[in-house]
Amino acid sequence: MKPLDPILISGREVLPLVEGGKGVNISTGISSGAWAAAGGVGTFSGVNADYYDEDGNPVAIRYHGKTRQERHAELIVQGIRGGIAQARIAHDMAGGQGRLHMNVLWEMGGAEPILEGILEGAKGLIHGVTCGAGMPYRVAEIAARFNVYYYPIISSARAFRALWKRSYHKAPGLLGGVVYEDPWLAGGHNGLSNSEDPATPEAPFGRVRELRKALNEYGLTQVPIFVAGGVWWLKEWEEFIGNPEIGPVAFQYGTRPLLTRESPISDAWKQRLLTLKPGDVLLHRFSPTGFYSSAVKNAFLLELCERLDHQIPYSPECVGDHVAELPIGARGRIVWVTPHDRQRAEGWIAQGFSVGMRTPDSTLVFVRPERAEAIRRDQVECMGCLSQCQFSNWAQNETGTTGKKADPRSFCIQKTLQAIGHGADVETELMFAGHNAYRFGQDPYYAGGFIPTTRELIERILTGE
Repeated sequence: MKPLDPILISGREVLPLVEGGKGVNISTGISSGAWAAAGGVGTFSGVNADYYDEDGNPVAIRYHGKTRQERHAELIVQGIRGGIAQARIAHDMAGGQGRLHMNVLWEMGGAEPILEGILEGAKGLIHGVTCGAGMPYRVAEIAARFNVYYYPIISSARAFRALWKRSYHKAPGLLGGVVYEDPWLAGGHNGLSNSEDPATPEAPFGRVRELRKALNEYGLTQVPIFVAGGVWWLKEWEEFIGNPEIGPVAFQYGTRPLLTRESPISDAWKQRLLTLKPGDVLLHRFSPTGFYSSAVKNAFLLELCERLDHQIPYSPECVGDHVAELPIGARGRIVWVTPHDRQRAEGWIAQGFSVGMRTPDSTLVFVRPERAEAIRRDQVECMGCLSQCQFSNWAQNETGTTGKKADPRSFCIQKTLQAIGHGADVETELMFAGHNAYRFGQDPYYAGGFIPTTRELIERILTGE
């Protein structure tokens, strides 16, 4: 394999190997600090990160506010406190080696005050900020205020051009790099646009080449591109290394660092990764953000698929083909459906899916009573973890609402990610993963259930495998 030489990232020459940030509590100060200590770029999550009590135990997050706005304010305070705690741990773990970045989601609730609060409270400890899940126009302005580098996460040259023209041209010196995240292969939330077919993946080389052309047009020839999503063996990516069409390049790993000794995920989660088969990761659109995302097909995801299977359109009036009456709810209010759909609904009800829940798209989804109760409870207890939430209809604005009906086809993402991150059953919670996660079970490096340290993993990656 071609040699992988150090490159300049966030003001220092380091290995061009980057730990991808994974939200809530999956990329921590310990995991990112270990990655930096091995000479790469460690990235901890600034998304509702854990903070700790005097004994070093994570503090259980509880919300006391009676309104969503009050709970949202609590979430911001806790998010800042957690991010500062993780930055300090990462700094201590790194021991002055590598670089340390923080990852935030632009569409998370309170993104700007949380980012500003962490950078203020952890001055000198964070070298760069990566930001995706939306179009983070203002991240350059915030990064410049604190003199740290910024790294937008995008999935096309078109997206970068929009960011550059609107904002980034004002702070070109602190643009440390651009993260190209493959929208078909990456785990978590993906940047598929409306013009791209989720079932028709495009090869990354051409898309990264187009991104380099855009960077060169703006005089950013030395700004590295971080290739993310689907990276496993570097020998499979040799055409990117030392290629003038690509320019300075680094490789970002999100899924592979999950299976290290420093990774904070549960042993059950680690063992589950070793059992995955091709096709076990599903690209779906259940997320309350409205974005596509990728996660392991488990009971949690299959139940969401079941809701879609138990869905029919309805009308509040008898119109067109909607001529069959269907009583809904405790009061038996009548809606109108087609005769065929009434027959289907009656079949689901007979099977125990007896509660019809209205969606914003004038459809009904039929779920079991206990599921309906859980959905409604989660919607009521919303703490505003997103800037806009389709599931609860929360929005980070003056009214506190999107103006649309809450959507029972989605879920509370904060609740499930906090749960799985703190040891809950991996079958009944959302388990993000990249589409190459099945390779844990095929890669001989992990034979016999071997789990490396972060340093051992980086040494292995440098061999090409």
